[in-house]
Amino acid sequence: MLATLFFGRRRRWRQAQLPALAQLSPPPAAQAWRRLRRHRPAMISLALLVLLALLCLIGPSLSPWRDDAGDVLNINQAPSGAHWLGTDFLGRDICTRLLLAGRISLTIGLVSMLLSVTLGYLLGALSGYLGGVTDRLIMRFADLLMTIPGLPLLIIMGAMLTELDVSPDYRIYMVMIMLSLLGWPSLARLVRGQILSLRERDFMLATEVLGLSTRRRLFGHLLPNTVPILVVVATMAVANAILSESALSYLGLGVVPPTPSWGNMMDAANSLIDFQRRPWLWMPPGLAIFVTVVAINILGDGLRDALDPKMNGVKR
Repeated sequence: MLATLFFGRRRRWRQAQLPALAQLSPPPAAQAWRRLRRHRPAMISLALLVLLALLCLIGPSLSPWRDDAGDVLNINQAPSGAHWLGTDFLGRDICTRLLLAGRISLTIGLVSMLLSVTLGYLLGALSGYLGGVTDRLIMRFADLLMTIPGLPLLIIMGAMLTELDVSPDYRIYMVMIMLSLLGWPSLARLVRGQILSLRERDFMLATEVLGLSTRRRLFGHLLPNTVPILVVVATMAVANAILSESALSYLGLGVVPPTPSWGNMMDAANSLIDFQRRPWLWMPPGLAIFVTVVAINILGDGLRDALDPKMNGVKR
């Protein structure tokens, strides 16, 4: 009798403490940020990407050289005190053009990611939630796009832009649209799978009992629960877009001169003489692409572990 009374009081005391403990527990976003800060490679990559973005944003404005101003007396000059990374075949400062090209390449990567994520997010959610004919139509179209190799299709579309004589300024926007149209199918399939598993949960059944509208159930309850996978896929999409744009521009089918990008700056490697004797023409943009893509991938791994610690045993 005494033991029952003792344990009963103890259980009631614990139940009374639950609201206070719930208030002390940090929100999920704070917990994810704390786990991300413990992931040193991801934090180093994040700091590196922020520094690179700031340099590309303000660097060209602070440079004493204009990106389009050539100097015929200093053509293909090696790095020096006046030109830190040397000059190109028109006498233009490579450091200034590298930072401006980074602004273009990063912008293309971010904008194409936003477009593809938005398109894939909405189509995947509609496919998983509505099902039926809508699901079959969206998924079959996504499967069709995924069966076609991405790079050859981008090369074909880039060649069409060249045949149509699209101006260099408008080609940037066309490249963004091309990359986003090829990037949404994989995300749509991931979001669809998440929606299919979430819509049978108890909280979704409760929303049906409460009589919530389809819009509120979809945008207020289903989509917020797919944010972790969205963040991870979005980081990878930026890296893929930068690589695809660089490959297209290197082939002369993406961003074309005089607009600089990391891809078309590496075009100097096509010349055997420049490749062997003038490495300052192609090594800086190549290193910029390599460092940026590796940093984004490491950050994506850190975000995955922070948002879902069960996947890699990250400590809470």
